[in-house]
Amino acid sequence: MSITREQFAGGSGVFRRKPIDQIADETEGGLSRSLGLWQLTAIGVGGIIGAGIFALAGAVANGTAGPAVLISFLIAGIASGAAALSYAEFAGLIPKAGSAYTYGYAVLGEIVGWFIGWDLLLEYTAVVSVVAIGISGYFGFLVGQLGIHLPPWMLGAPGTEPPGVAAGSYKVDLFAVLLCLLIAFLLTRGIRTAARFETLVVGLKIVIVLIVIAVGVFYIKPDNYSPFFPFGVGGALTGAATVFFAVFGYDAMSTAAEESRDGRKHMPKAIIYSLVISMVLYALACLVLTGMQSYHDINPKSGFSSAFASVGLSGLASVIAAGAVVGILTVMFTFMLGATRIWFSMSRDGLLPRWFAKTHPVRRVPTRITWITGVVSALIAGFLPIAAAAELTNIGILLAFVVVCVAVIVLRYRRPDLPRTFRTPGMPVVPIVGALFSIWLITFLKPETWLRFAVWFVIGMVIYFAYSRSRSVLAPGNADGDAAPTQPGSDSPAR
Repeated sequence: MSITREQFAGGSGVFRRKPIDQIADETEGGLSRSLGLWQLTAIGVGGIIGAGIFALAGAVANGTAGPAVLISFLIAGIASGAAALSYAEFAGLIPKAGSAYTYGYAVLGEIVGWFIGWDLLLEYTAVVSVVAIGISGYFGFLVGQLGIHLPPWMLGAPGTEPPGVAAGSYKVDLFAVLLCLLIAFLLTRGIRTAARFETLVVGLKIVIVLIVIAVGVFYIKPDNYSPFFPFGVGGALTGAATVFFAVFGYDAMSTAAEESRDGRKHMPKAIIYSLVISMVLYALACLVLTGMQSYHDINPKSGFSSAFASVGLSGLASVIAAGAVVGILTVMFTFMLGATRIWFSMSRDGLLPRWFAKTHPVRRVPTRITWITGVVSALIAGFLPIAAAAELTNIGILLAFVVVCVAVIVLRYRRPDLPRTFRTPGMPVVPIVGALFSIWLITFLKPETWLRFAVWFVIGMVIYFAYSRSRSVLAPGNADGDAAPTQPGSDSPAR
C-alpha cells in the first residue's frame, strides 16, 4: 500500500498524523491473525495478575494500608478502568499493532507517537527483567526448601549477596537470564503456539487463586479486619498509588490487536473482561489475606504462603509458592509481546530501520525483534539488582495512559463520524479521570526515575531528528511508498 500526500490525516512537520482510515486498512507486515476473544483475554489477565496478588497485596497490607488494601485495589481499579475504557475505544477503532504508540501517532502527531513508543520499548523490556528477577528469587527459595544447594555464582547479580554470603560470590542471575530467553523462544514459535501456552498457564494461575480464596475463607477471623484503616484513609490512598502498577497489563495486550481474528469486535471486550476478572480476584484475595492474619503479621514478601503456613497448611503454602513462580511467567509473556509489537509497528512506519519489521516467512512473527528484546531483557535481569532494574519502569506506562485518555477525547470531537465498535462512556469525564489519576501517580515517582526518563528522552530526540523524521513513511520524500515495510520473507518493499 503506498502513501500519498493527499492521504495525510492532517498536521505537518513533527506533528503530521497517520490517517486512521489507512491504519485500519493496512495489510503489510504479515502478522498472523490467530487470536480469539478468550486468548486475548488470557493475555490481558496474564499481564495484570502476577506479583500484585502474590506479593504486592501483602506488602501494602503490612506497611501501608492494613485491611484497607481492599480499598486501595478498588480505587486503583477504578482509575485503571477509566484508562481501560479509552484503550477499548481505540482498540476497536484501530485494531493494529502498537497500542498507545499507534493511537498517539494517529491523533496527536508523529512526535508524540514516537516518544510514547520509544519510552514503552524500555519500560516493557524492563518489566520483563524485573519480573524475571522476582521469579528467580522464588525459585531459589523453593530449591532451597528441597535441600538443593546451587553454586553462589549463578544465584544473583553482582552486589546483591545477602548477609552471610561473601561479597563477590554472585556473578549472574542465571535463572532470570534463562527465563527471559525462554519467553523469547516461545514468542518466536508463532503467536498461536505462544498464546496456547499463555492461556494454559493463566488458567493454572486462576485455579490457584481460586483455591486460595476457597480454602482461605474458612480461616477468616473477623477481628482481623479491625481496625480497617489502621494507617488512616491516607494509607489507603497511598496504597492505591502503589498497587496501581498491579492493575494494568491490558495496555500491553492491546499491542496484539493486529493478531486478533476480529480485532474490532474482540479487543474492546478482551480489555474490559481482563480487567474485570482480575479486579474480582484481587478483591476476594485481599479479603482472604487480611482476614486470615492480622495485617502486622502478614509477610510482605510471600503473604499468602506465610498466611497458609500460619494456620498449619504448609503443603498448600508450598503449592501457592510454586504457583506464583509459574503464574508470574505470564506477566513476562504479555510485556515482552507488547515490546516486540510496538517495535515492529515503529519499524513498519519507518521510524526505526525496516530491517526489524521483517517477519518469519512461516510463523509470521517478528523474530529478529523478539530475540533482540529477549537478549536485552536477559542482560538487565542477569546483571542488575532488582531495584536498579525497577527504576527503568513506570513513568512511560503512565505517560502512555495520559496520551491515550487525551487522544480519545480529541478524536471523539475531531472525527465523530468514525465507525466505533465501542464508545468510552461518560465522555469526557471518564478519560479525564484516567489522565488525572495517571498524572497524580507520576508525582510519586523517585528522582532517579525522572533522571532515567530524561536521559532516554534525549537519546530518543537525537534518533528521531537524525533518522526517524526523514525516514518516516509520512516524510515528503517517502510519500510514494519507498519507505514501506517489506513483505514477510522478502527484502523488497511492499506495495
